[in-house]
Amino acid sequence: MILACLLVACILYIFYTFIEQRRNQSCYMLHYECFKPPDDRKVSTEFSGEMMKRCNLGLEEYRFLLRTVVSSGIGEETYAPRNFFSDHGTNSSLNDNWFEIDEFFTETLDRLFVKSKVSPRDIDILVVNVSVLALVPSITSRVINRYKMREDVKSFNISGMGCSASLISINLVQNIFKSHRNKFALVLTTEAMAQNWYYGNERSMFLTNCLFRCGGCSILLTNKPALRKQAKFKLKCLVRTHLGSSDEAYSCCKQQEDNKGHIGFYLGKNLPKSATRALTANLRDIVPKILPLTAICKYILLANTQKFGAKCLHITVKKKVSMNFKSGVDHFCLHPGGKAVIEGVKQSLGLIDDDMEPSRMTLHRFGNTSSSSMWYVLGYMEAKKKLKKGDRVLMIGFGSGFKCNSCMWEVLSDLDDKNVWEKYGWINDDENAANELEVILDQ
Repeated sequence: MILACLLVACILYIFYTFIEQRRNQSCYMLHYECFKPPDDRKVSTEFSGEMMKRCNLGLEEYRFLLRTVVSSGIGEETYAPRNFFSDHGTNSSLNDNWFEIDEFFTETLDRLFVKSKVSPRDIDILVVNVSVLALVPSITSRVINRYKMREDVKSFNISGMGCSASLISINLVQNIFKSHRNKFALVLTTEAMAQNWYYGNERSMFLTNCLFRCGGCSILLTNKPALRKQAKFKLKCLVRTHLGSSDEAYSCCKQQEDNKGHIGFYLGKNLPKSATRALTANLRDIVPKILPLTAICKYILLANTQKFGAKCLHITVKKKVSMNFKSGVDHFCLHPGGKAVIEGVKQSLGLIDDDMEPSRMTLHRFGNTSSSSMWYVLGYMEAKKKLKKGDRVLMIGFGSGFKCNSCMWEVLSDLDDKNVWEKYGWINDDENAANELEVILDQ
């Protein structure tokens, strides 16, 4: 009898320990704040033309750039760094770089700490990702000094990861949470634009001048089970795919010098192909984690039936069977890297225009803000009151290298924070929003 009781007690203890370990490995998002620069930094099409004139482009290149800006899906209210509007133009100094970074993190973190009621002294882990800027002291040191964080805070600077860097930072925090209980983590994701204007005339390199704009986001995460009810989202899974071993994928998007020594970002013609390969490989890994078994079995059955029927009848099938992602996903938070990127993902996942509205609107209002873009998309969903308790949000981001990273968030409560979209009066006016979207689609 005593042995039986001891055995039951041991089993219960092991079971309790397992459950506790699983609970402490959870990753909750308490709050996030996107950066909105001052209105005097807005980049209109007219100002874009003035900036392009500084590059001494030929008439044909100048016309090409203007056509690109007009047809890119980017609107008149995106933002550029302060130095672009100064007397010395797009030339940047070290102070310009520091100003751009300081402005971003002080504004977003000040709001985040106030709204979350978490003190900077409570932060245990700090992760900053900026792909194209390395400063000494590091940006994490700058943040720690500004907010007088604890001496034992664990800090990480991530660079060179491109537009998918924010999910890499989230993955780093997720892995640390697995072995450290009851911690707070801050992720700061942004890009440095002040020093990255391309002055050459290579078409494959000056497209980035049209697409990339200023932005950033600060995200507060925790694995404290007691704070679950205060959290906005819970991270369900995260998958990273890297095609760097392929020469074609590795070289399709990179920073380099042109034949005149001007530094810029090269975007190769094989970029769409590499992005498709990366997305396909990533979906192959994440689909079993996010879609119900019935949807997967149905897809396999229909695909094989179609293939077998086409083979037997000796016919070519024009429309292939597609996976029904909406059986496991309620909202799609896609990186608004450009109109072509959005359309490509839409076709690959078999989505409709309503699914792409948040990404298109983000591209229109804020442009491509690199690694922080997805958080503006998420903010749009929240401002439009699209996110309800129990909803599942799939994030997909692409990055140089070439990478595709994705994750699934579960919404833990009904959300309606207007965040950076608050000043746009049409955000709750479905008719005006629909008209805006129609204009974008017609461009």
